[in-house]
Formats: sequence, structure tokens, C-alpha cells
Amino acid sequence: MTQWINDSVFYHIYPLGFCGCPEYNDGKTEYRLNKVIDWIPHLKKMGINAVYFGPVFQSKKHGYDTSDYFTIDCRLGDNASFKKICDTLHENGIRVILDGVFNHVGRDFWAFKDVQRYGQNSQYCGWFQNLNFGGRSPYDDPFWYEGWSGHYDLVKLNLYNQAVVDHLIGAVEMWMNDFKIDGLRLDAADCIEPNFFKTLRRFCKGKNPDFWLMGEIIHGDYNRWANPEMMDSVTNYECYKGIYSAHNDKNYFEIAHSLQRQFANGGIYQNLCLYNFLDNHDVNRIGSTLRNQNHLKNVHTVLFTMPGVPSIYYGSEWAIEGTRTRESDDMLRPCLDLDTPLVKTTELIPHIGKLSALRKKFSALSSGKYENVLIRNEQLIYKRFNDNQTVVIALNVNDSEYWLDFNISGGCVLTDVLIDGSEYRVENNHANVMIPANGARVLLLHNGEFDYRKFMSEIENDIPKPIVNTESESTKAVSDDSKSGEAADGEPELIRVEFGRYRHFEGREYAVLAVAKDCETEEPVVVYKQLFDNGDIYVCPLRKFAGNVEVNGNKVRRFEFVENNF
Repeated sequence: MTQWINDSVFYHIYPLGFCGCPEYNDGKTEYRLNKVIDWIPHLKKMGINAVYFGPVFQSKKHGYDTSDYFTIDCRLGDNASFKKICDTLHENGIRVILDGVFNHVGRDFWAFKDVQRYGQNSQYCGWFQNLNFGGRSPYDDPFWYEGWSGHYDLVKLNLYNQAVVDHLIGAVEMWMNDFKIDGLRLDAADCIEPNFFKTLRRFCKGKNPDFWLMGEIIHGDYNRWANPEMMDSVTNYECYKGIYSAHNDKNYFEIAHSLQRQFANGGIYQNLCLYNFLDNHDVNRIGSTLRNQNHLKNVHTVLFTMPGVPSIYYGSEWAIEGTRTRESDDMLRPCLDLDTPLVKTTELIPHIGKLSALRKKFSALSSGKYENVLIRNEQLIYKRFNDNQTVVIALNVNDSEYWLDFNISGGCVLTDVLIDGSEYRVENNHANVMIPANGARVLLLHNGEFDYRKFMSEIENDIPKPIVNTESESTKAVSDDSKSGEAADGEPELIRVEFGRYRHFEGREYAVLAVAKDCETEEPVVVYKQLFDNGDIYVCPLRKFAGNVEVNGNKVRRFEFVENNF
């Protein structure tokens, strides 16, 4: 198995939507995908170290109707610009996975157009599944062909034809050689001839043993496709459904059953590292699927602590909403910019960053075994463990905090490493733990040697702090009272505000919820909430919030940052 995958956290981008591309390819080259480079700091805040790009090959419409496997869709840029994107991501420690749409092509695919032009005299008639000249297609071509799942704008390839296989392998070779891609997600994998995957695997692993192959599988036994002869992994749709449904119905038995069935001792997929997700470009956004938005953190906690590799679909870190209709998937694939991301909440970003850091710190979370410990409708406890480490995950979907008794062996103390460092004694292999309302704890089991403060200091660099940088004419002209500092060249330092807890110079504490824009002036403003008292929410200009005040003749911060975990 590809080893780096256990330590990965994925970010899934559907490029044509993400970049706001026109619905149909007009042939004009626009370098829209270059904005991914500006998103790298945002990705790092969440601990992302792998990006899966949806279709990027040249196409007529939505990307899954490929017209040229060797060329970047001109609505996104060109091969040179995409190479720079890949190089920059790699330089930042982020791997690149591309969408391999090898089951079908679009009607603009060059070989299909040759058949349209030359009919039976075309040398490419054998490239397409069940193409024959005994009838007419739904598009009134003078021949019939097989469309994928009845969609005749998607022409099914004949993967029994060696020339077709050679063409596809040749394209993969180019992307591996020139762009150094790290893997492929194989679209509609259940519809593809298995021998093609065997050929693809031999080629890719021969060039790079660490190359990763993951297939889109919705139903069936995942072992049919993920095995030593074909692919490394597949999409875990069973747990996708189980996670949100268990929270919506307040029935943790559902996801606990799937996790036990898949990953516990004797589980059918215990030797696979499946691709886990809460949403993607084909299904409703988790922000729309969840009935109770208070469960957003819990579903992400499950995603990051269950066996397999977690993936965040772009924009869902803000819990943006989106549902598909019978006519369109556009709501699932919006154009997003960092300054206007349709924000619904900002609390998930530090939570995701913390979970990513914990996965990287604790091998039990990234590659350990799985076992259910206690299951109730509204509470669930499971553990991840290996020979050297045990981590206990405790979840609660009740609106009130809940104390749970459970049995655990192997240590005498459980320390929460997700929220606040709370410690719980284990006596006679028995523990009693308080789980917050609609919350979770991730508890490290040890014998008293664990130092939480030291631990937090050690992983500080692995817990990305969401930072909003704003540089405009207004920030360059601020007064000394509101400057955050001076750079070496005399220009004002870039104003930085981290999401988290702040202490006002008069002593009160607040939580920064968002950095927004004034609807008229577009001046950046900070949205923050008073803690521990009445919970009032305030808005303050960013320059003022990040600036200084004079107290007893000394300049001090108006708001002093305390911590990002609140």
C-alpha cells in the first residue's frame, strides 16, 4: 500500500466550478485556476497536504466530457500554468491527485469526431463501445454507440481495444513525467473493465511505487476494486451516509455498525485505507444535509478519527450550503474566493486544523486499529490503537453534557487533547468521562507521564492558525494608533487577525468569529462575541481591532490574542 496516504488530509476541488468558468468552453484561454496558489495558506491552516482536482482535461462542458486527455481545459489555463500550480503545491508539501475520466469521453473527443467525419472509413471506429452503423444515435449520427448510463453526450470507450488503452496510459505517463502528479481518482470505476485497472496499476507502480490509485465506487464490495492487482482505495460511500444519518437521527448505532463492519478485527476492509468524506461534487453539501448545525464539529471529528483518509470538499470548511436538483448540480460546485466564501461559520477551520494535527501526532489515529467501546443512541465511544498507543473518541449529540461510564484498559489516565486538556482517572479498567453537549473529546490513554502543556507547545506548528491578511490603501494609510507595527522598509506591517479568543485591554474576553467586509465601503471588519457573560456580538473595523491604545503612557494592544481553541 502507498504509505504516505495514511498521513494525508485531502482537499477536493471541482475546478470548473471553483473558478467560475463559463458553462460551455468558448476556446478562450483564461488562467482562472492560478488562484489555487493564493489558497495554499488557507489549505495549510487546515493541515491539508493533498489536493484532489476534479476534471482538468480539455472538455466541452462539465469536465467529464473529455475532448483531449493531454491538455488542460483552456477555461482553467494551459499546461504551462498548471505545471506551475503543481510545482508550487509540491514545494509546499501538498501532493496532487487528478481525476482520471477513462470510462467515457465527450462528443468533441477528437477520435469520435473522426468517426463522425469519415464514418466506417475512420480508423477509430473500434475505439468506442458497441459502435455500429446499423442505426442512428439519439443525436442523429448515422451510427449507434453506447453512452455512459444512457447519457449519449458521454461516449463510452472500448477499453478492450489496445489502442485506446495505450492512448490513456500515454496520457497518464505525460502527467506523471511533466507534472509529477501523485495519484489518480478513477471516475465511474464500477463501469470500467477490470483488466484496464490491472494494466494501469502495473504501469503507474512501475514508474512510481508510491503512486496512489483510488476509484469512485458507490455500491458493492470495495475489495472487488481495491486489492493488490487493481486500485489502492475507493470512495467510502457507506460511511458517508452513515455519518450524517447517525447525527440527523441521533442514532450512533448506524455509523458504529458500519465502522465495526468495515474496520474492526475481522472487518471486511480492515486492510484498506478508504477515502472518507462528508460531501463531494455529486452529493448535497454537509451544511445542507445536517439538520442540526451544532453537529458540524462532531461529524468532522468522526471523519478525522475513523480509519482511512479524510477529505474536505472545497467550501465545506465554512459549512456553505448547496443541494442538487433534477436539472443541475451547480449549487454543489460554486465559484469561491477567499474574501467572499459564502461563510456560514468560521469555527470549523481551527477545528479541522486541530484534528489534522492530532492525526499527524498520533499514529493510532492515522493507521491504528478500530474497536467500538460503548454505543448508545446519542453517545458513542470508540478507540483507535496500536502496540504503543491508544486514543479514545467520545461523542455526544444530546443538547446537554453527558457523563459516560465505560471500560478501558492499558493506562490509568485519559487526557483530552481536542478541547481543553481535561484529565479523567482510570481505576480498575473503568473510566467516567464528561462529554460536552453536541460535542466530542479525543482522549489519550496513558499512565500519568503525558504533559498536556508540553504537548500543545510541541504541536503548535502542526495546529495551523487561521489568519486573515488584508492589504489595501486603507491599511497603508492608518495612523500610529491603529497600526499593527512597522516593517523594515517603513511600510505598515500586514494586519493579521487570528480566529480565536482575545482579551480586551480592559480585561473582558471575546471570540473572533469572522472577518467580513462593510457592505458599502468594503472596509474589513472583525465580528466577535463576548465570552462568559451575555454573549453579545460586536463588529469593529479591522484596523481598530488590531491596533493599539495608550494606557498609563504605554501603548498596548486593544485586543490581545490568547488562544485559537475556544
